[in-house]
Amino acid sequence: MTDQLHGACQTLAVLFRRSVMLLVGLSLFGISLGLVVRAGLGLAPWDVFHEGVSERLDLSLGTVIVATSFVVLLLWIPLRERPGVGTIGNAILVGVWVDITMAVIPEIDGALIGRVALLLLGVSINGLATGLYIGAGMGSGPRDGLMTGIASRGHSIRAVRTSIEAIVLVTGFALGGTIGVGTLLYAFAIGPIAHKTIPWFVRLSGRDVRGLLVDQH
Repeated sequence: MTDQLHGACQTLAVLFRRSVMLLVGLSLFGISLGLVVRAGLGLAPWDVFHEGVSERLDLSLGTVIVATSFVVLLLWIPLRERPGVGTIGNAILVGVWVDITMAVIPEIDGALIGRVALLLLGVSINGLATGLYIGAGMGSGPRDGLMTGIASRGHSIRAVRTSIEAIVLVTGFALGGTIGVGTLLYAFAIGPIAHKTIPWFVRLSGRDVRGLLVDQH
């Protein structure tokens, strides 16, 4: 009985730790996107799309991010992908924190040094946040699930990701989204940062990092 109680306590402790990692990671992810938007030097492909739709429909960026997340989740149905707690959390919390951040951080006019600093801070936090919420292992984000769902049909993950991001990037730019040095920085920096942070946070969550590393190849 004592062993069972000890095991149950350990399980709850791990679940609590992973839940905290998920919530902190998603919150920081939204905050980081808000910082990158305020830098005004270019966004990641999906966010170029979100910003373009936001401009056209006169909706807040966070609202568009949340709405897009649930539309993308509908595409999971024919792919037979199953959402987790982290999937729903991602769909809601990221957009909420983007709007909160943009309400707190004003637009930066003129000062290029300040805008570059904000961009670098945002991208760095984004890489850390990616490691946190993926490391928690409680479900992929809507857009990542779409990518992996299509790739599971016999396509290269790299090809699927490149195709999807090219489509949303071009569409977003046509709608008025911002492309710039930030777009390139995000493309080249997030992968290496996440590659370092994800295994570290997986270990912190109590999961086996070896399986993750195998899955990434």
